[in-house]
Amino acid sequence: MAVKTADTSPPLTIRHTRHVSLSDRMGTIGRYALLFLLAVTFLVPFYWMITSAMKDDSQVYVVPPVWIPNPAYVGNFISAWQVQNFNLYAFNTVFKYAIPATIGTVLSSALVAYSFARMNWPGRDFCFAVCLATMMIPFQVRLVPLFIIFKELGWINTYLPLVVPAFFANAFFIFMLRQFFRTIPMELSEAAKIDGANEITILLRVILPLAKPALTVVALFAFMDAWNDYLGPLIYINNEPEWTLALAIQRMGRAMAEVGAKSNAYPYLMAVSTIVTMPILLIFFFAQRAFIEGISLSGLKG
Repeated sequence: MAVKTADTSPPLTIRHTRHVSLSDRMGTIGRYALLFLLAVTFLVPFYWMITSAMKDDSQVYVVPPVWIPNPAYVGNFISAWQVQNFNLYAFNTVFKYAIPATIGTVLSSALVAYSFARMNWPGRDFCFAVCLATMMIPFQVRLVPLFIIFKELGWINTYLPLVVPAFFANAFFIFMLRQFFRTIPMELSEAAKIDGANEITILLRVILPLAKPALTVVALFAFMDAWNDYLGPLIYINNEPEWTLALAIQRMGRAMAEVGAKSNAYPYLMAVSTIVTMPILLIFFFAQRAFIEGISLSGLKG
């Protein structure tokens, strides 16, 4: 007589759950490993820039490379900043270029985006399509005609060619703000119109206060574009007292040759580059919440 033994193996559903759970864990580990690898890939050049700023020539031009400076010359940051008049260049970049261009971009783009999103007028959709089509025209194509125009206006060696176009809106920012404005209920505008508000009042008192995340993103992008812009100042600004930081860093090699044999050209260049990069990193770090929120609500997320 056969003896029936008890089946001690776990039920099929439990085994399937364990298998799925193991697969999920392996997938999660794989994703985090890939993200870690990408993070290291992006951080290594930044780490090399910072560490190279604290080296001297004997530590820079060696093989294999020195990853940890020994000794570390922290004073390179101060010495490099004093090689040229970088205080003046920083003032030019922030107050003559970045801030005016940011203000102009935010105001003009908001006005145009509001008309495309919440006002009905003949040819609106066609004009919006033409506006988007301008993003396909490279800057290099417009470079020569713009230079001729600004030269005839007498704007060369001033910041007018860099700042004035910002007050005529940007196609990408128009699109982004339009997407955000369309998410705001029309009932708010209609209620304001019943109270006697015109379109400008509605924009200033109703729409813009609700669009702070999107406006923050536009301001951040515009400020970073102006801060990092090299081609524009290179074309329109030739006077050294009017240089921006990007232009001054590029031409720092000439100043290094004037310093003499005591100079550390490469470490000094990395030191100034680190100082110039830090404000953008700090701005993004403290404004990342508003930045991510603005990107998500404006319909640009993937």
